[in-house]
Amino acid sequence: MPALVGDFFSWMGVGLPAFLFVITLVVFVHELGHFLVARWCGVTVETFSVGFGREVVGFTDRKGTRWKISWLPLGGYVKFYGDADVSSRPDRRKLETIGPDGLTGGIHAGQEGVLHFKPLYQRAAVAAAGPIANFILAIAIFTGVNLTVGKPAEPPIVESVTMGSAAEAAGLIAGDQIRSVGGEIIHVFADLQRVVGDSAGKPLSIVVNRAGKEMTLSVVPMATEITDASGAKRTIGRLGIRDATVPVGAVEAVVNGLDQTWAIVAQTGAYFGKMLTGRESPDQLHGILGIGAISDQAARIGFGALIGLAGLMSVSIGLVNLLPIPVLDGGHLLYYACEAVLGRPLGERAQEVGFRLGLAFVLCLMLLATFNDLVRLNLF
Repeated sequence: MPALVGDFFSWMGVGLPAFLFVITLVVFVHELGHFLVARWCGVTVETFSVGFGREVVGFTDRKGTRWKISWLPLGGYVKFYGDADVSSRPDRRKLETIGPDGLTGGIHAGQEGVLHFKPLYQRAAVAAAGPIANFILAIAIFTGVNLTVGKPAEPPIVESVTMGSAAEAAGLIAGDQIRSVGGEIIHVFADLQRVVGDSAGKPLSIVVNRAGKEMTLSVVPMATEITDASGAKRTIGRLGIRDATVPVGAVEAVVNGLDQTWAIVAQTGAYFGKMLTGRESPDQLHGILGIGAISDQAARIGFGALIGLAGLMSVSIGLVNLLPIPVLDGGHLLYYACEAVLGRPLGERAQEVGFRLGLAFVLCLMLLATFNDLVRLNLF
């Protein structure tokens, strides 16, 4: 128990600020996407909130939008005129009071300012803008990291060797270019990590290019117990080297940023697809506790790791919001797709049932993710 208390206070000092930074950045950009496209379409925006619940601090801009930070920083929302709640369900009673002249209670609201009266393509654009903004943020982050730090050399080049490590014992030195390990060709550093990580305590042959000459060394990856990003402990093999990076130009940095973003989209999409079809376990889902633990680890590594985590989270949140589940952006897009096919909106009863089912599904997903976090952190 004392160790658990100590870990908690340590997390409060590093992990909590890191978590708030990541969540606030990602949520703000997501909601800003909705906001900007809504304003462009002439929609009246009542509230822009980072967080839920009671307002902590805020202000009202010249167009009447209330910008605020709320006390529960676990998401955010943009509320448009005519919305019943933060999920953008239409407030049918309010909409029915808006007459042909757009007057209600003597205040000129205007049908042209109500999202639910906008053309279908504009409503769809507003719904899709949040996830798209998340993808743009991720691309910008990964591009910036590539420009600032460079990219890992391909094939990997040893930048430095840790004293007393398996790499030092094997005779690896700075400047060695790693060609293959255990008979497997190494293209990128991730290939090396995968092969070595699965071979703790097992001898491997490693082929390197040193000053233009190829040579073969024998290395035994050192068994190392780590706590992974989810908080679970496991044993992996390590060589004890740092890989070198090479500078990139602006165009290549953007291309790499696009590639990294797409790789995360493809991997996450494949995982969700396999999970929903029963071919993959849902135990890899992370909730708030898991994200908090990952934020703490990233912050202790450095700002580069933390901003990289923000890029990863931005892609993940963008993808999750595109799921065709009512209460999420993808659910709104699903309703709009049905409207496009039917030539009219879905009935009020059908939409209400959909929202309730969607909310139940999202809550169950959150509970499952939280349970996974508790198990990984040995709290359950």
